[in-house]
Amino acid sequence: MIATKDTVTTQPITLTDHAVRELTRIMNQQNISEEYGLRVGVKGGGCSGFSYVLGFDAPKDNDDSFEINGIKVFMQKSHAIYLLGMEIDWVEGLNNRGFSFNNPNASSSCGCGSSFSA
Repeated sequence: MIATKDTVTTQPITLTDHAVRELTRIMNQQNISEEYGLRVGVKGGGCSGFSYVLGFDAPKDNDDSFEINGIKVFMQKSHAIYLLGMEIDWVEGLNNRGFSFNNPNASSSCGCGSSFSA
């Protein structure tokens, strides 16, 4: 990973085109400030041990920051071990609508896909 003053150039996650379109729509609809970016992370809890964090937030001191397909992304440095290589997608179907997480680091995940164990 190559680090510069404010940005790490290697992207730990990917955002699909569908996810970028939906995130852009949400940002425009909710008038998200340009200083904010997409916070991606994990927290303890959920039926499998960890839950994903996904929302708009201002950068914090312990964050790495990335630009992925035009979206600013913030992630706590300590969360990278759980999220490296993850793909975030937007799914819109008859039985499921929302962001989905394809995480190669998850040893198991719950049926709804919003929590995992590593």
